[in-house]
Amino acid sequence: MTDIERLRDSALAFRALHVPGRPLVLANAWDAVTARIVEDAGAAAVATTSAGLAWALGVPDGDRLDRRDALAAVARITAVVRVPVSADIESGYASGTEGLGDTVRAVLAAGAVGVNIEDALYGEGAGPLRPQAEQAERVAAVRAAADAAGVPLFVNARIDTYLRGAGGVEETLERAAAFLAAGADGVFVPGTVDGTTVKALVEGIDGPLNILVGPGSPSVGELAALGVARISAGSSVAAAAHALVRRAARELLDTGTCESLTGGFDYAGLNSLMGRAG
Repeated sequence: MTDIERLRDSALAFRALHVPGRPLVLANAWDAVTARIVEDAGAAAVATTSAGLAWALGVPDGDRLDRRDALAAVARITAVVRVPVSADIESGYASGTEGLGDTVRAVLAAGAVGVNIEDALYGEGAGPLRPQAEQAERVAAVRAAADAAGVPLFVNARIDTYLRGAGGVEETLERAAAFLAAGADGVFVPGTVDGTTVKALVEGIDGPLNILVGPGSPSVGELAALGVARISAGSSVAAAAHALVRRAARELLDTGTCESLTGGFDYAGLNSLMGRAG
C-alpha cells in the first residue's frame, strides 16, 4: 500500500467518526507522549491543540508558530499512534491561498488526515474575524490542495464568533454555510456550550458540529443528545497538566515536599507505553 493509499484510508476512517448523536470525543494532545497516552486510553482519533503545541515549543498561542516547527511536531505524533490524527493549523501558517496549499501538502506529509482552520485574526488592530468571503476562499484553497493530493482530508472550519464576541447564532450560521459551500466538511464553534444555542447550531448547520468543552461544560452525553458530532477538549488538558507542574514546583520550592505528585504516571508503565508506540 502506498503512502497516499494509507492516508486515504485513514482519512475515510476519520471522516466516518463524525456522527451526530454519537460524537467523536477528542482529548487534544500536544506532543508524542500525550498523543500516545490519549490513544492508549481508548480514543478513536487524536487531535492536536495549537495552544498546547505552541506552549511546548516555547511560544504563545495565536498564529506565532511557523509551519515547519508546527508540522514537525505533528509528524512526531503520527509516528507513535495508529489512529487517525487531525492537526490544528490555526489560520493555516500562510497569508495567501498559495501558501495554504503548501501547508496542506505539509500536513499530509506529516501523516495527518484532518485540519482545523480558524477565521480569527490576531495582531494589533486586527480582527476580530477574517472577512467571510476571504475565509471562504481560504477554506476552498485547503480543499483544493487536499483533493489534488488525492486525500479526503477532513476540513473543520472553526468559527470564532462566540470566542471573540463577534456574533451569535445568525452570524455563525451564515459563516458556516459559506465555509461548507467552499469545501469544509465540518464546523467548529468554540466559546458556547449553552444547550439552546448548541441545538440551534446543530439544526442550522448542514454538516457535523464540533463543540469545545472544559471544566463546567455539559457532559458528552448531554451534548450528544443535542446532536453534536464532535467534542474537543482543546487546550484544557494541556492547561491542567501545566498547572500541575506549577503546583509541584511551588510545593517543592516552598515546603520541600512532593505531595502534589501523588498519583502520577508510573515510570515503568509510561516507558513501556512509549516502547509500544507506532
